Amino acid sequence: MTPNDITVQRLKAEARPRTRGNRYEDFDIGRRFAHHWGRTVTAADNTLFSTLTLHYNPHYTNEAFAQAHGHPTTPVNPLLVFNTVFGLSVEDLSEGGGPFLGVDELSYLRPVYPGDTLQARSEVVAARLASNRPGYGIVTWHTRGSNQRGEEVIAFKRTNLVKTRN
Repeated sequence: MTPNDITVQRLKAEARPRTRGNRYEDFDIGRRFAHHWGRTVTAADNTLFSTLTLHYNPHYTNEAFAQAHGHPTTPVNPLLVFNTVFGLSVEDLSEGGGPFLGVDELSYLRPVYPGDTLQARSEVVAARLASNRPGYGIVTWHTRGSNQRGEEVIAFKRTNLVKTRN
């Protein structure tokens, strides 16, 4: 048996299951989350996302066109901004499981450009037990995304079914 095999066996023996994410009881109205790390959006991210989603609006793929319409360079596709900020919130808000129920009041507040770093924060704005789904609650969060200068670039509310602890 090699030292690596011994290490693997020890790790397996010491591993313990861990519940990921928060549960319904963790979401008191008014609780705030400053989501981790942030994400710098690159021109490559923007081009790849726009082409893979068949989003060929020239504002997001043609620098000369974007500049002719008042932008310093191609802005980042707003759907990529939304998906990035939404994704930054998942670990704290919905990683514990439960169906996604929708987004409301989505506002794009200012353009995002390649090289901008997006940060996300959320606040619990509503929570109630699900009347027709035992073991779940319905939680709504107001999520806001900002750039590296602290300027808010996007805001939205999203709702999920969230498992209870029981």
